[in-house]
Amino acid sequence: MNREEKEAYLREYEVLKKQGKSFFPYAVLKDSLMAVIVVGLIVVMALFLGAELGPKADPTTTTYVPRPEWYFFFLFEVLRVIKPPELVPLATIGIPTIAMVLLLLLPFYDRGPERRPERRPLAMIAMLLTVVSMAFLTILGAEAGSPTEIEIETAAEFEPGKQVAAQAGCLACHIFESNGNDGPGPDLTTIGAELPATAIARSLEVGPGIMPSYADLEPEKFDDLVAFLASLR
Repeated sequence: MNREEKEAYLREYEVLKKQGKSFFPYAVLKDSLMAVIVVGLIVVMALFLGAELGPKADPTTTTYVPRPEWYFFFLFEVLRVIKPPELVPLATIGIPTIAMVLLLLLPFYDRGPERRPERRPLAMIAMLLTVVSMAFLTILGAEAGSPTEIEIETAAEFEPGKQVAAQAGCLACHIFESNGNDGPGPDLTTIGAELPATAIARSLEVGPGIMPSYADLEPEKFDDLVAFLASLR
């Protein structure tokens, strides 16, 4: 936009501003009416569809798995992506705060008078990046399974081994389809198709790398665990 176009725009804006309607009561009335409609819809939905809050909290349970509300999934996914403990403050406080500050400062470093989206590349890029990243992380959070259970369907004979894997800490470093953590250990969803049962048993006994050894497991539980992992194909 050159100087002449900017001056023409400002003159037109000044004329329209003088011809416009006052904030009170015109804009206030519109906002108030919309607020009443939204609150009314929420009340009607709560009365007819219900507002289930879930079961009452039980402080004595040891099986409860906390899950955030869906609108916080993107924040929790940032915490899942950034794994090192020393970077947890960056994931929980740093990144969200920096992103929010950048959005709040957007009107100050993008001061162009244009209102058409195609002529506001900086504002549009910031908006698209925010929406796409939040939507992507929210979808990942919604699809993530329980961090303490393995939900892979298996034959009844392998159920004991699945319980051993869930209780032995495998989910802390491995992923089983939608459950567990994607690292630092490999994906175990199809480990049975990649390694024979003898190799799986040897890995559990030795504990390669940072993986702990499971040689001290009860023989029956150890065999159940090996059988379960070998069945994953």
